[in-house]
Formats: sequence, C-alpha cells, structure tokens
Amino acid sequence: QLQLAESGGGVVQAGGSLRLSCAASGPAFKNFVMGWFRQAPGKAREFVARINWNYVDIYSIAVEGRFSISRDNAKNTVDLQMLTLKPEDTAVYYCAASRRVDYLKEEWAYDYWGQGTQVTVSS
Repeated sequence: QLQLAESGGGVVQAGGSLRLSCAASGPAFKNFVMGWFRQAPGKAREFVARINWNYVDIYSIAVEGRFSISRDNAKNTVDLQMLTLKPEDTAVYYCAASRRVDYLKEEWAYDYWGQGTQVTVSS
C-alpha cells in the first residue's frame, strides 16, 4: 500500500511558475512509476507527466517544454515544476503511482492516487 499526498498548489498569474510536490509513504517507492494527472472543471482527468525507475520522463503535448517532473527516491518524493503557466493549466493536480510498465498515460494503469492539489492560473 502506498499513500500519496500532494502539496504546493495555489493561485498564480499567467506566465508564472509553481512547484508541486508529492510525498509517498509505504514500501518500495523506488519500484513505482510516478505520474501527474490533472482535472479541469467539467473535463475528464488527463495525463500530464510520468517518470519511471530510471528517471526517464514523458510529458503530454500540452505541457512539454514548460513542465518538468523529477523524483527523489531517498526522500520518497516526486515533484512537478511548472513554468510559463497558462490559464488552461488551471486544474486539480493529482499524483499517482503505478506498478505497470506500459499504458502509463492512462488513468487505469495507476494503482494509487493522492487527494489532489488545486492550481489556478489567472489571466
């Protein structure tokens, strides 16, 4: 069982930056692929980024070049650095953990989820 808790959300102006953090408690954090998803009002939850055991990262087209995911296996944390934020980045951001090696842009591939943290980008 892995428990995840996000922090770092808030309100920022367009063009600004935020850093989200996800703290994991439980065994074998380093064995999980860690992902970030987001859900905007009235929309389905969507993939943002993920990082695997070997620190290989993948991003959605919407955030590539602006967001950066990183992990610290010694501290059991995974962060999402968000730069040049846009109003369309407004959403609840969720941290998730998966034991899978494939389909890692899909919600159903993830076994554990945090409660989410709100990010609001004003224009």
